[in-house]
Amino acid sequence: MIKRLLKIPQNHSFFLFGPRGVGKTTLLKEALPKEKTYYIDLLNIETELRYVRRPQTFAEELRALPLSIRWVVIDEIQKLPFLLDEVHRFIEEKTRDIFFALTGSSARKLKRGQANMLAGRAFTFSLAPFSHLELDNEFNLLGALSYGTLPKLFSLSADDEKQNFLRSYVQTYVKEEVHSEGLIRNLDGFRNFLPAAAAENGSILSWSNSAREAGVQAKTVQSYYGILEDTLLGFLLPAYARSIRKRQKTHPKFYFFDTGVARALAGTLTIPLYPGTTEYGRAFEHFFITEFLRLSVYGQKDFVFSYFATHDIEIDCVIERPGAPPLFVEFKSAEFVSDGALRPLRLVVQSVPGSEGICVSREPRKRRVANILVCPWQEASYEVGLTNTLLSPLPERVKDI
Repeated sequence: MIKRLLKIPQNHSFFLFGPRGVGKTTLLKEALPKEKTYYIDLLNIETELRYVRRPQTFAEELRALPLSIRWVVIDEIQKLPFLLDEVHRFIEEKTRDIFFALTGSSARKLKRGQANMLAGRAFTFSLAPFSHLELDNEFNLLGALSYGTLPKLFSLSADDEKQNFLRSYVQTYVKEEVHSEGLIRNLDGFRNFLPAAAAENGSILSWSNSAREAGVQAKTVQSYYGILEDTLLGFLLPAYARSIRKRQKTHPKFYFFDTGVARALAGTLTIPLYPGTTEYGRAFEHFFITEFLRLSVYGQKDFVFSYFATHDIEIDCVIERPGAPPLFVEFKSAEFVSDGALRPLRLVVQSVPGSEGICVSREPRKRRVANILVCPWQEASYEVGLTNTLLSPLPERVKDI
């Protein structure tokens, strides 16, 4: 069993958000005592209909729980947000020593419906696909770049099985998360938009260009990206707010939450990734951007992430860390990073007094080039400050390609 980095509280109610299939229910079943936990699965249509037809049934069931029950888990709470009012009431009454674990794969319905988010009475956590630190010796870089790290993949061995799973995953997303929830009226337009968004994954967004590719209006494209964010399929990476040079780019970038899902949406799952190619380099950047963000969330680091770009320079990631200098990060998938490839990063770090620069690469050992640390990807999370311990021996500990 793969141990997750996210720590679940044992004596406080909480929300646990994350895309479908990242292992939310599995984590709760491992973390919470089985004999003291009562599960309600709102993906079960009979359960959902029971509460819809007679909402007071939920409260009646809570009051009838055995005294031994300490946890109530409600899976996919966004399907029936009105249940949160009763959860709130039950917490406030304090007639029973019961905590609630509320999972969700979409925050959109809760936000738009002004659902009761329990006003601080429940912590909020998020879960992502497996981290390379969680997978430990099972991690394979090429596999992660090609197919991502959704838990289900690690029960599959053949490439065609992994490809079929990812195709099914994205089809299920459109069907269950978007269509059945009534999030959009023009489903065909959204379907056309998804491959275009996947093709632009990690690029600076142009609403007009994206609209042209999808065959819809620019405002519609912006709303589509909002749906992807709200249903946890990806995130916007803003431009660096501090002014360094003239004509800095201001539009955000968008990254899907998983490399395999992005490739499935782009229709490129069957195209092999080869080191040294543009496609491999983009996947390398994509994976470690998402990896850094999930480790920051798990470690409750309060890091702020952005990117920096002008008309002639682009830096993949800027990390603002409380009590530490701003860190400019480049992701280079080469086994040796040339001085020329490091030049833009060196120039930007020179422009910001007190800042630091790191290049995450496939080089086997750390080295320093002027003001830049060139770092093996295996050690990057430690050097950035996302993990507190350095695992070793690093180059031999996990497979690269």
